[in-house]
Amino acid sequence: MSIFASMFAFTFVGAVTPGPVNFIAASTGARGGYKKTVLYILGATISYTLVVVISGVCLGQVSQILPEITWFLKVVGGAFLLYVAYKIAMSKGFDLTHNADGDSLPGFWEGFLVQVLNPKAWFFAMSGVSLFALGRGDATLYFIVFSFASFILCFIGVSVWGVLGGYIGQFLSTPKRQTGFNHTMGTLLSVAVICMLVG
Repeated sequence: MSIFASMFAFTFVGAVTPGPVNFIAASTGARGGYKKTVLYILGATISYTLVVVISGVCLGQVSQILPEITWFLKVVGGAFLLYVAYKIAMSKGFDLTHNADGDSLPGFWEGFLVQVLNPKAWFFAMSGVSLFALGRGDATLYFIVFSFASFILCFIGVSVWGVLGGYIGQFLSTPKRQTGFNHTMGTLLSVAVICMLVG
């Protein structure tokens, strides 16, 4: 497998596997459809790409201070994500004939914050830069390719969950099902946050 194929596989797997960003995308897609999830996805994607760029440019410095800032990221990020989980779990049923109001759904800045406050995003970005850019003959070229791949594949990976949520939304025809879905997504997000905090 070529270095670029490995890079793309690594990046896509990281973007599409379950986690807080993707659970929120699925919940948003179920409530408002994919189109109303795009701003959230874009915020998460730009945020992750920024994390990759910062990690690549400042890898030496970031790796030295990461143990100190990990605690901060876990506490602040965990608190923010638990707040989002609570809001999702307590959401009322929604009228599927009138999609959820965009103002009540997570948007660009929620996506941006969820991603930038996630310690795993930083570890994943640093791992990718270390694996696919550092120490190579043309490290700058590989770093640029990895950054672009991170943007494109993060957008695609999170979009998968937004689209999946949109399809799930079609089956949430009663307030009881909607409430159950909201509770489930809020619980999944809470569990993901707790695992992040204790991991």
